Amino acid sequence: MVAFHEKDAARHALVAARQFTILALTTWALMAIANPLIWVPLAFVQGFTVFNFTVLLHEVVHHTVFARRRPAAERALGWLYAVPSGISASQFTRWHLDHHAELGSDEDDPKRHYLSPKINARWFKLLYCSPALFPIYFRAARLESASYPAALRQRIALERKVSIAAHLSVLALIWALAGGAAAARAYLIPVFFIFPIAFTLNRLGQHYDIDPTDPAKWGTLMRGHWFWDFAFLNSNYHLEHHYFAGVPFYRLPALQRALAPFYAQHRMRWQNYSGLIYGWLVENRAPHTNWSRDPRNEVGDVAVAASHASAVDLTRSDSTLHPR
Repeated sequence: MVAFHEKDAARHALVAARQFTILALTTWALMAIANPLIWVPLAFVQGFTVFNFTVLLHEVVHHTVFARRRPAAERALGWLYAVPSGISASQFTRWHLDHHAELGSDEDDPKRHYLSPKINARWFKLLYCSPALFPIYFRAARLESASYPAALRQRIALERKVSIAAHLSVLALIWALAGGAAAARAYLIPVFFIFPIAFTLNRLGQHYDIDPTDPAKWGTLMRGHWFWDFAFLNSNYHLEHHYFAGVPFYRLPALQRALAPFYAQHRMRWQNYSGLIYGWLVENRAPHTNWSRDPRNEVGDVAVAASHASAVDLTRSDSTLHPR
């Protein structure tokens, strides 16, 4: 397991440079090209790229960029990665670490308590794939941050204002240089219409199809695929990330392969994004429940999950999960 935890700052920097290059090139192309057969696919690429800056920020949160902690560099990277996706690095850090600490709790996991849909209806779920995601998300962040210390709330407010100012400046610049239609193609559609799709699809693969009775299965086991590995910067390996949060994102596919015998021994069920979309929208499954069971049992699954909240330890030499 030690090899999986090795951090390579140069490798991280190459991926980050690639993402900024993709963002720059797609922005330029979307400003210049009005043919929908070209700009619509490019808008999807740009929207997913904007989302993936939260994945890079996630690496900073878990200190998986450098071989040893470098607070000043990590703070700088936090700003660099948070601004493109329009969020506060400090809020994301606190929110996400609380999510790890309180995984399995309906009340104390902020992502589950404030962000997961509380109305299990298809029309409401589809709002998360639309511009409505932004008021939904920022309302959740506001409710959770109300419990933070005053100094942290002030820092979050400052970071959010800087991010908003940066986005408004980019939008105004594109509009001034290339006009309103180009601004719609190169900013409004990727950010407000494609980013929510990327966000929601990624979130479906985190903790929505789970076994609430078994802490080892509190994440969705997503089968690796080259396309989704690239599209989501390996953040589709979310279960593996929760098992070993110190493993850098570029080593998660290999970690999944190493854990395959454990998954087989524990009869863990594989998922993919087509299966998640079908379960989420066609079968209308509820979040944080066992989708292999009769949907009528899902309300009971949610109640069971809250009564089994405890961390797990995968550092033992045997393949059994042990509470800690």
